[in-house]
Amino acid sequence: MTSSDPALPPRLGGLTFHGPLSEDRAARLLGRLAAAGPADVLDIGCGWGELLLRLLDAVPSAEGTGIDIDAEDLARGRALAEERGLADRVAFVEESALGTDRGPVDAVLCLGSSQALCDPGLPHDPAAALRELRRLVRPGGRVVLGEGFWERAPTGAELAGMWPGARADDHLSLGALVDLAIGAGFRPAWIETASAEEWEEFESGYRYDTEVWLAANPGHPLAAETRERVDRQRSGWLNGYRGVLGIAYLTLVAVAED
Repeated sequence: MTSSDPALPPRLGGLTFHGPLSEDRAARLLGRLAAAGPADVLDIGCGWGELLLRLLDAVPSAEGTGIDIDAEDLARGRALAEERGLADRVAFVEESALGTDRGPVDAVLCLGSSQALCDPGLPHDPAAALRELRRLVRPGGRVVLGEGFWERAPTGAELAGMWPGARADDHLSLGALVDLAIGAGFRPAWIETASAEEWEEFESGYRYDTEVWLAANPGHPLAAETRERVDRQRSGWLNGYRGVLGIAYLTLVAVAED
């Protein structure tokens, strides 16, 4: 049995993007990318590749590759590509992004997935991820990076309410993150951050289908463990990182080599 079984709680079916990203912001991000006319696009930790597919639709001459380790998300991406007539211009590949040789390309998408470019045995290192992104894009090419940052320093109580083992050094400030991007060989062409409304749409949308399922199936054999998981996720947001953790969307241009 899989999560596609109607007797089981659904998985992320109500989300368009796997992150706090509105339709308006996505259109602006993609408009700037499409204006640069990329020939090839790489999506790191692509999930079902909604942004990648929209960019390919906007640039009919472009081809794209999405890499992820979640087979279910990749299957959803392939189905979406078929529906939109893009299957011949995109590949969804189940593999690790660490050390990937799928660059350099004209444009890289990496939204909420920079950890895929870092050594899993070490703490998350945004500087290392940015160096990898620079390696994967041609001079003058674009990277759209969606990366967490602290809106303000979290309190001890807030850290305790977040994910297990949350630490004050899990993220940087927005200024420090942008400085790292510059140090890695980029110019920050556009800096924007997710709004409170985008966060609420994402957090509620992330759980919506499952909450409705739980209300209708309180006695299901999987209800107790599902309820515990969803309650823990919601509590982490409301009692931990809400208003503390931000998401920056950085449109970065790779500096030309001397």
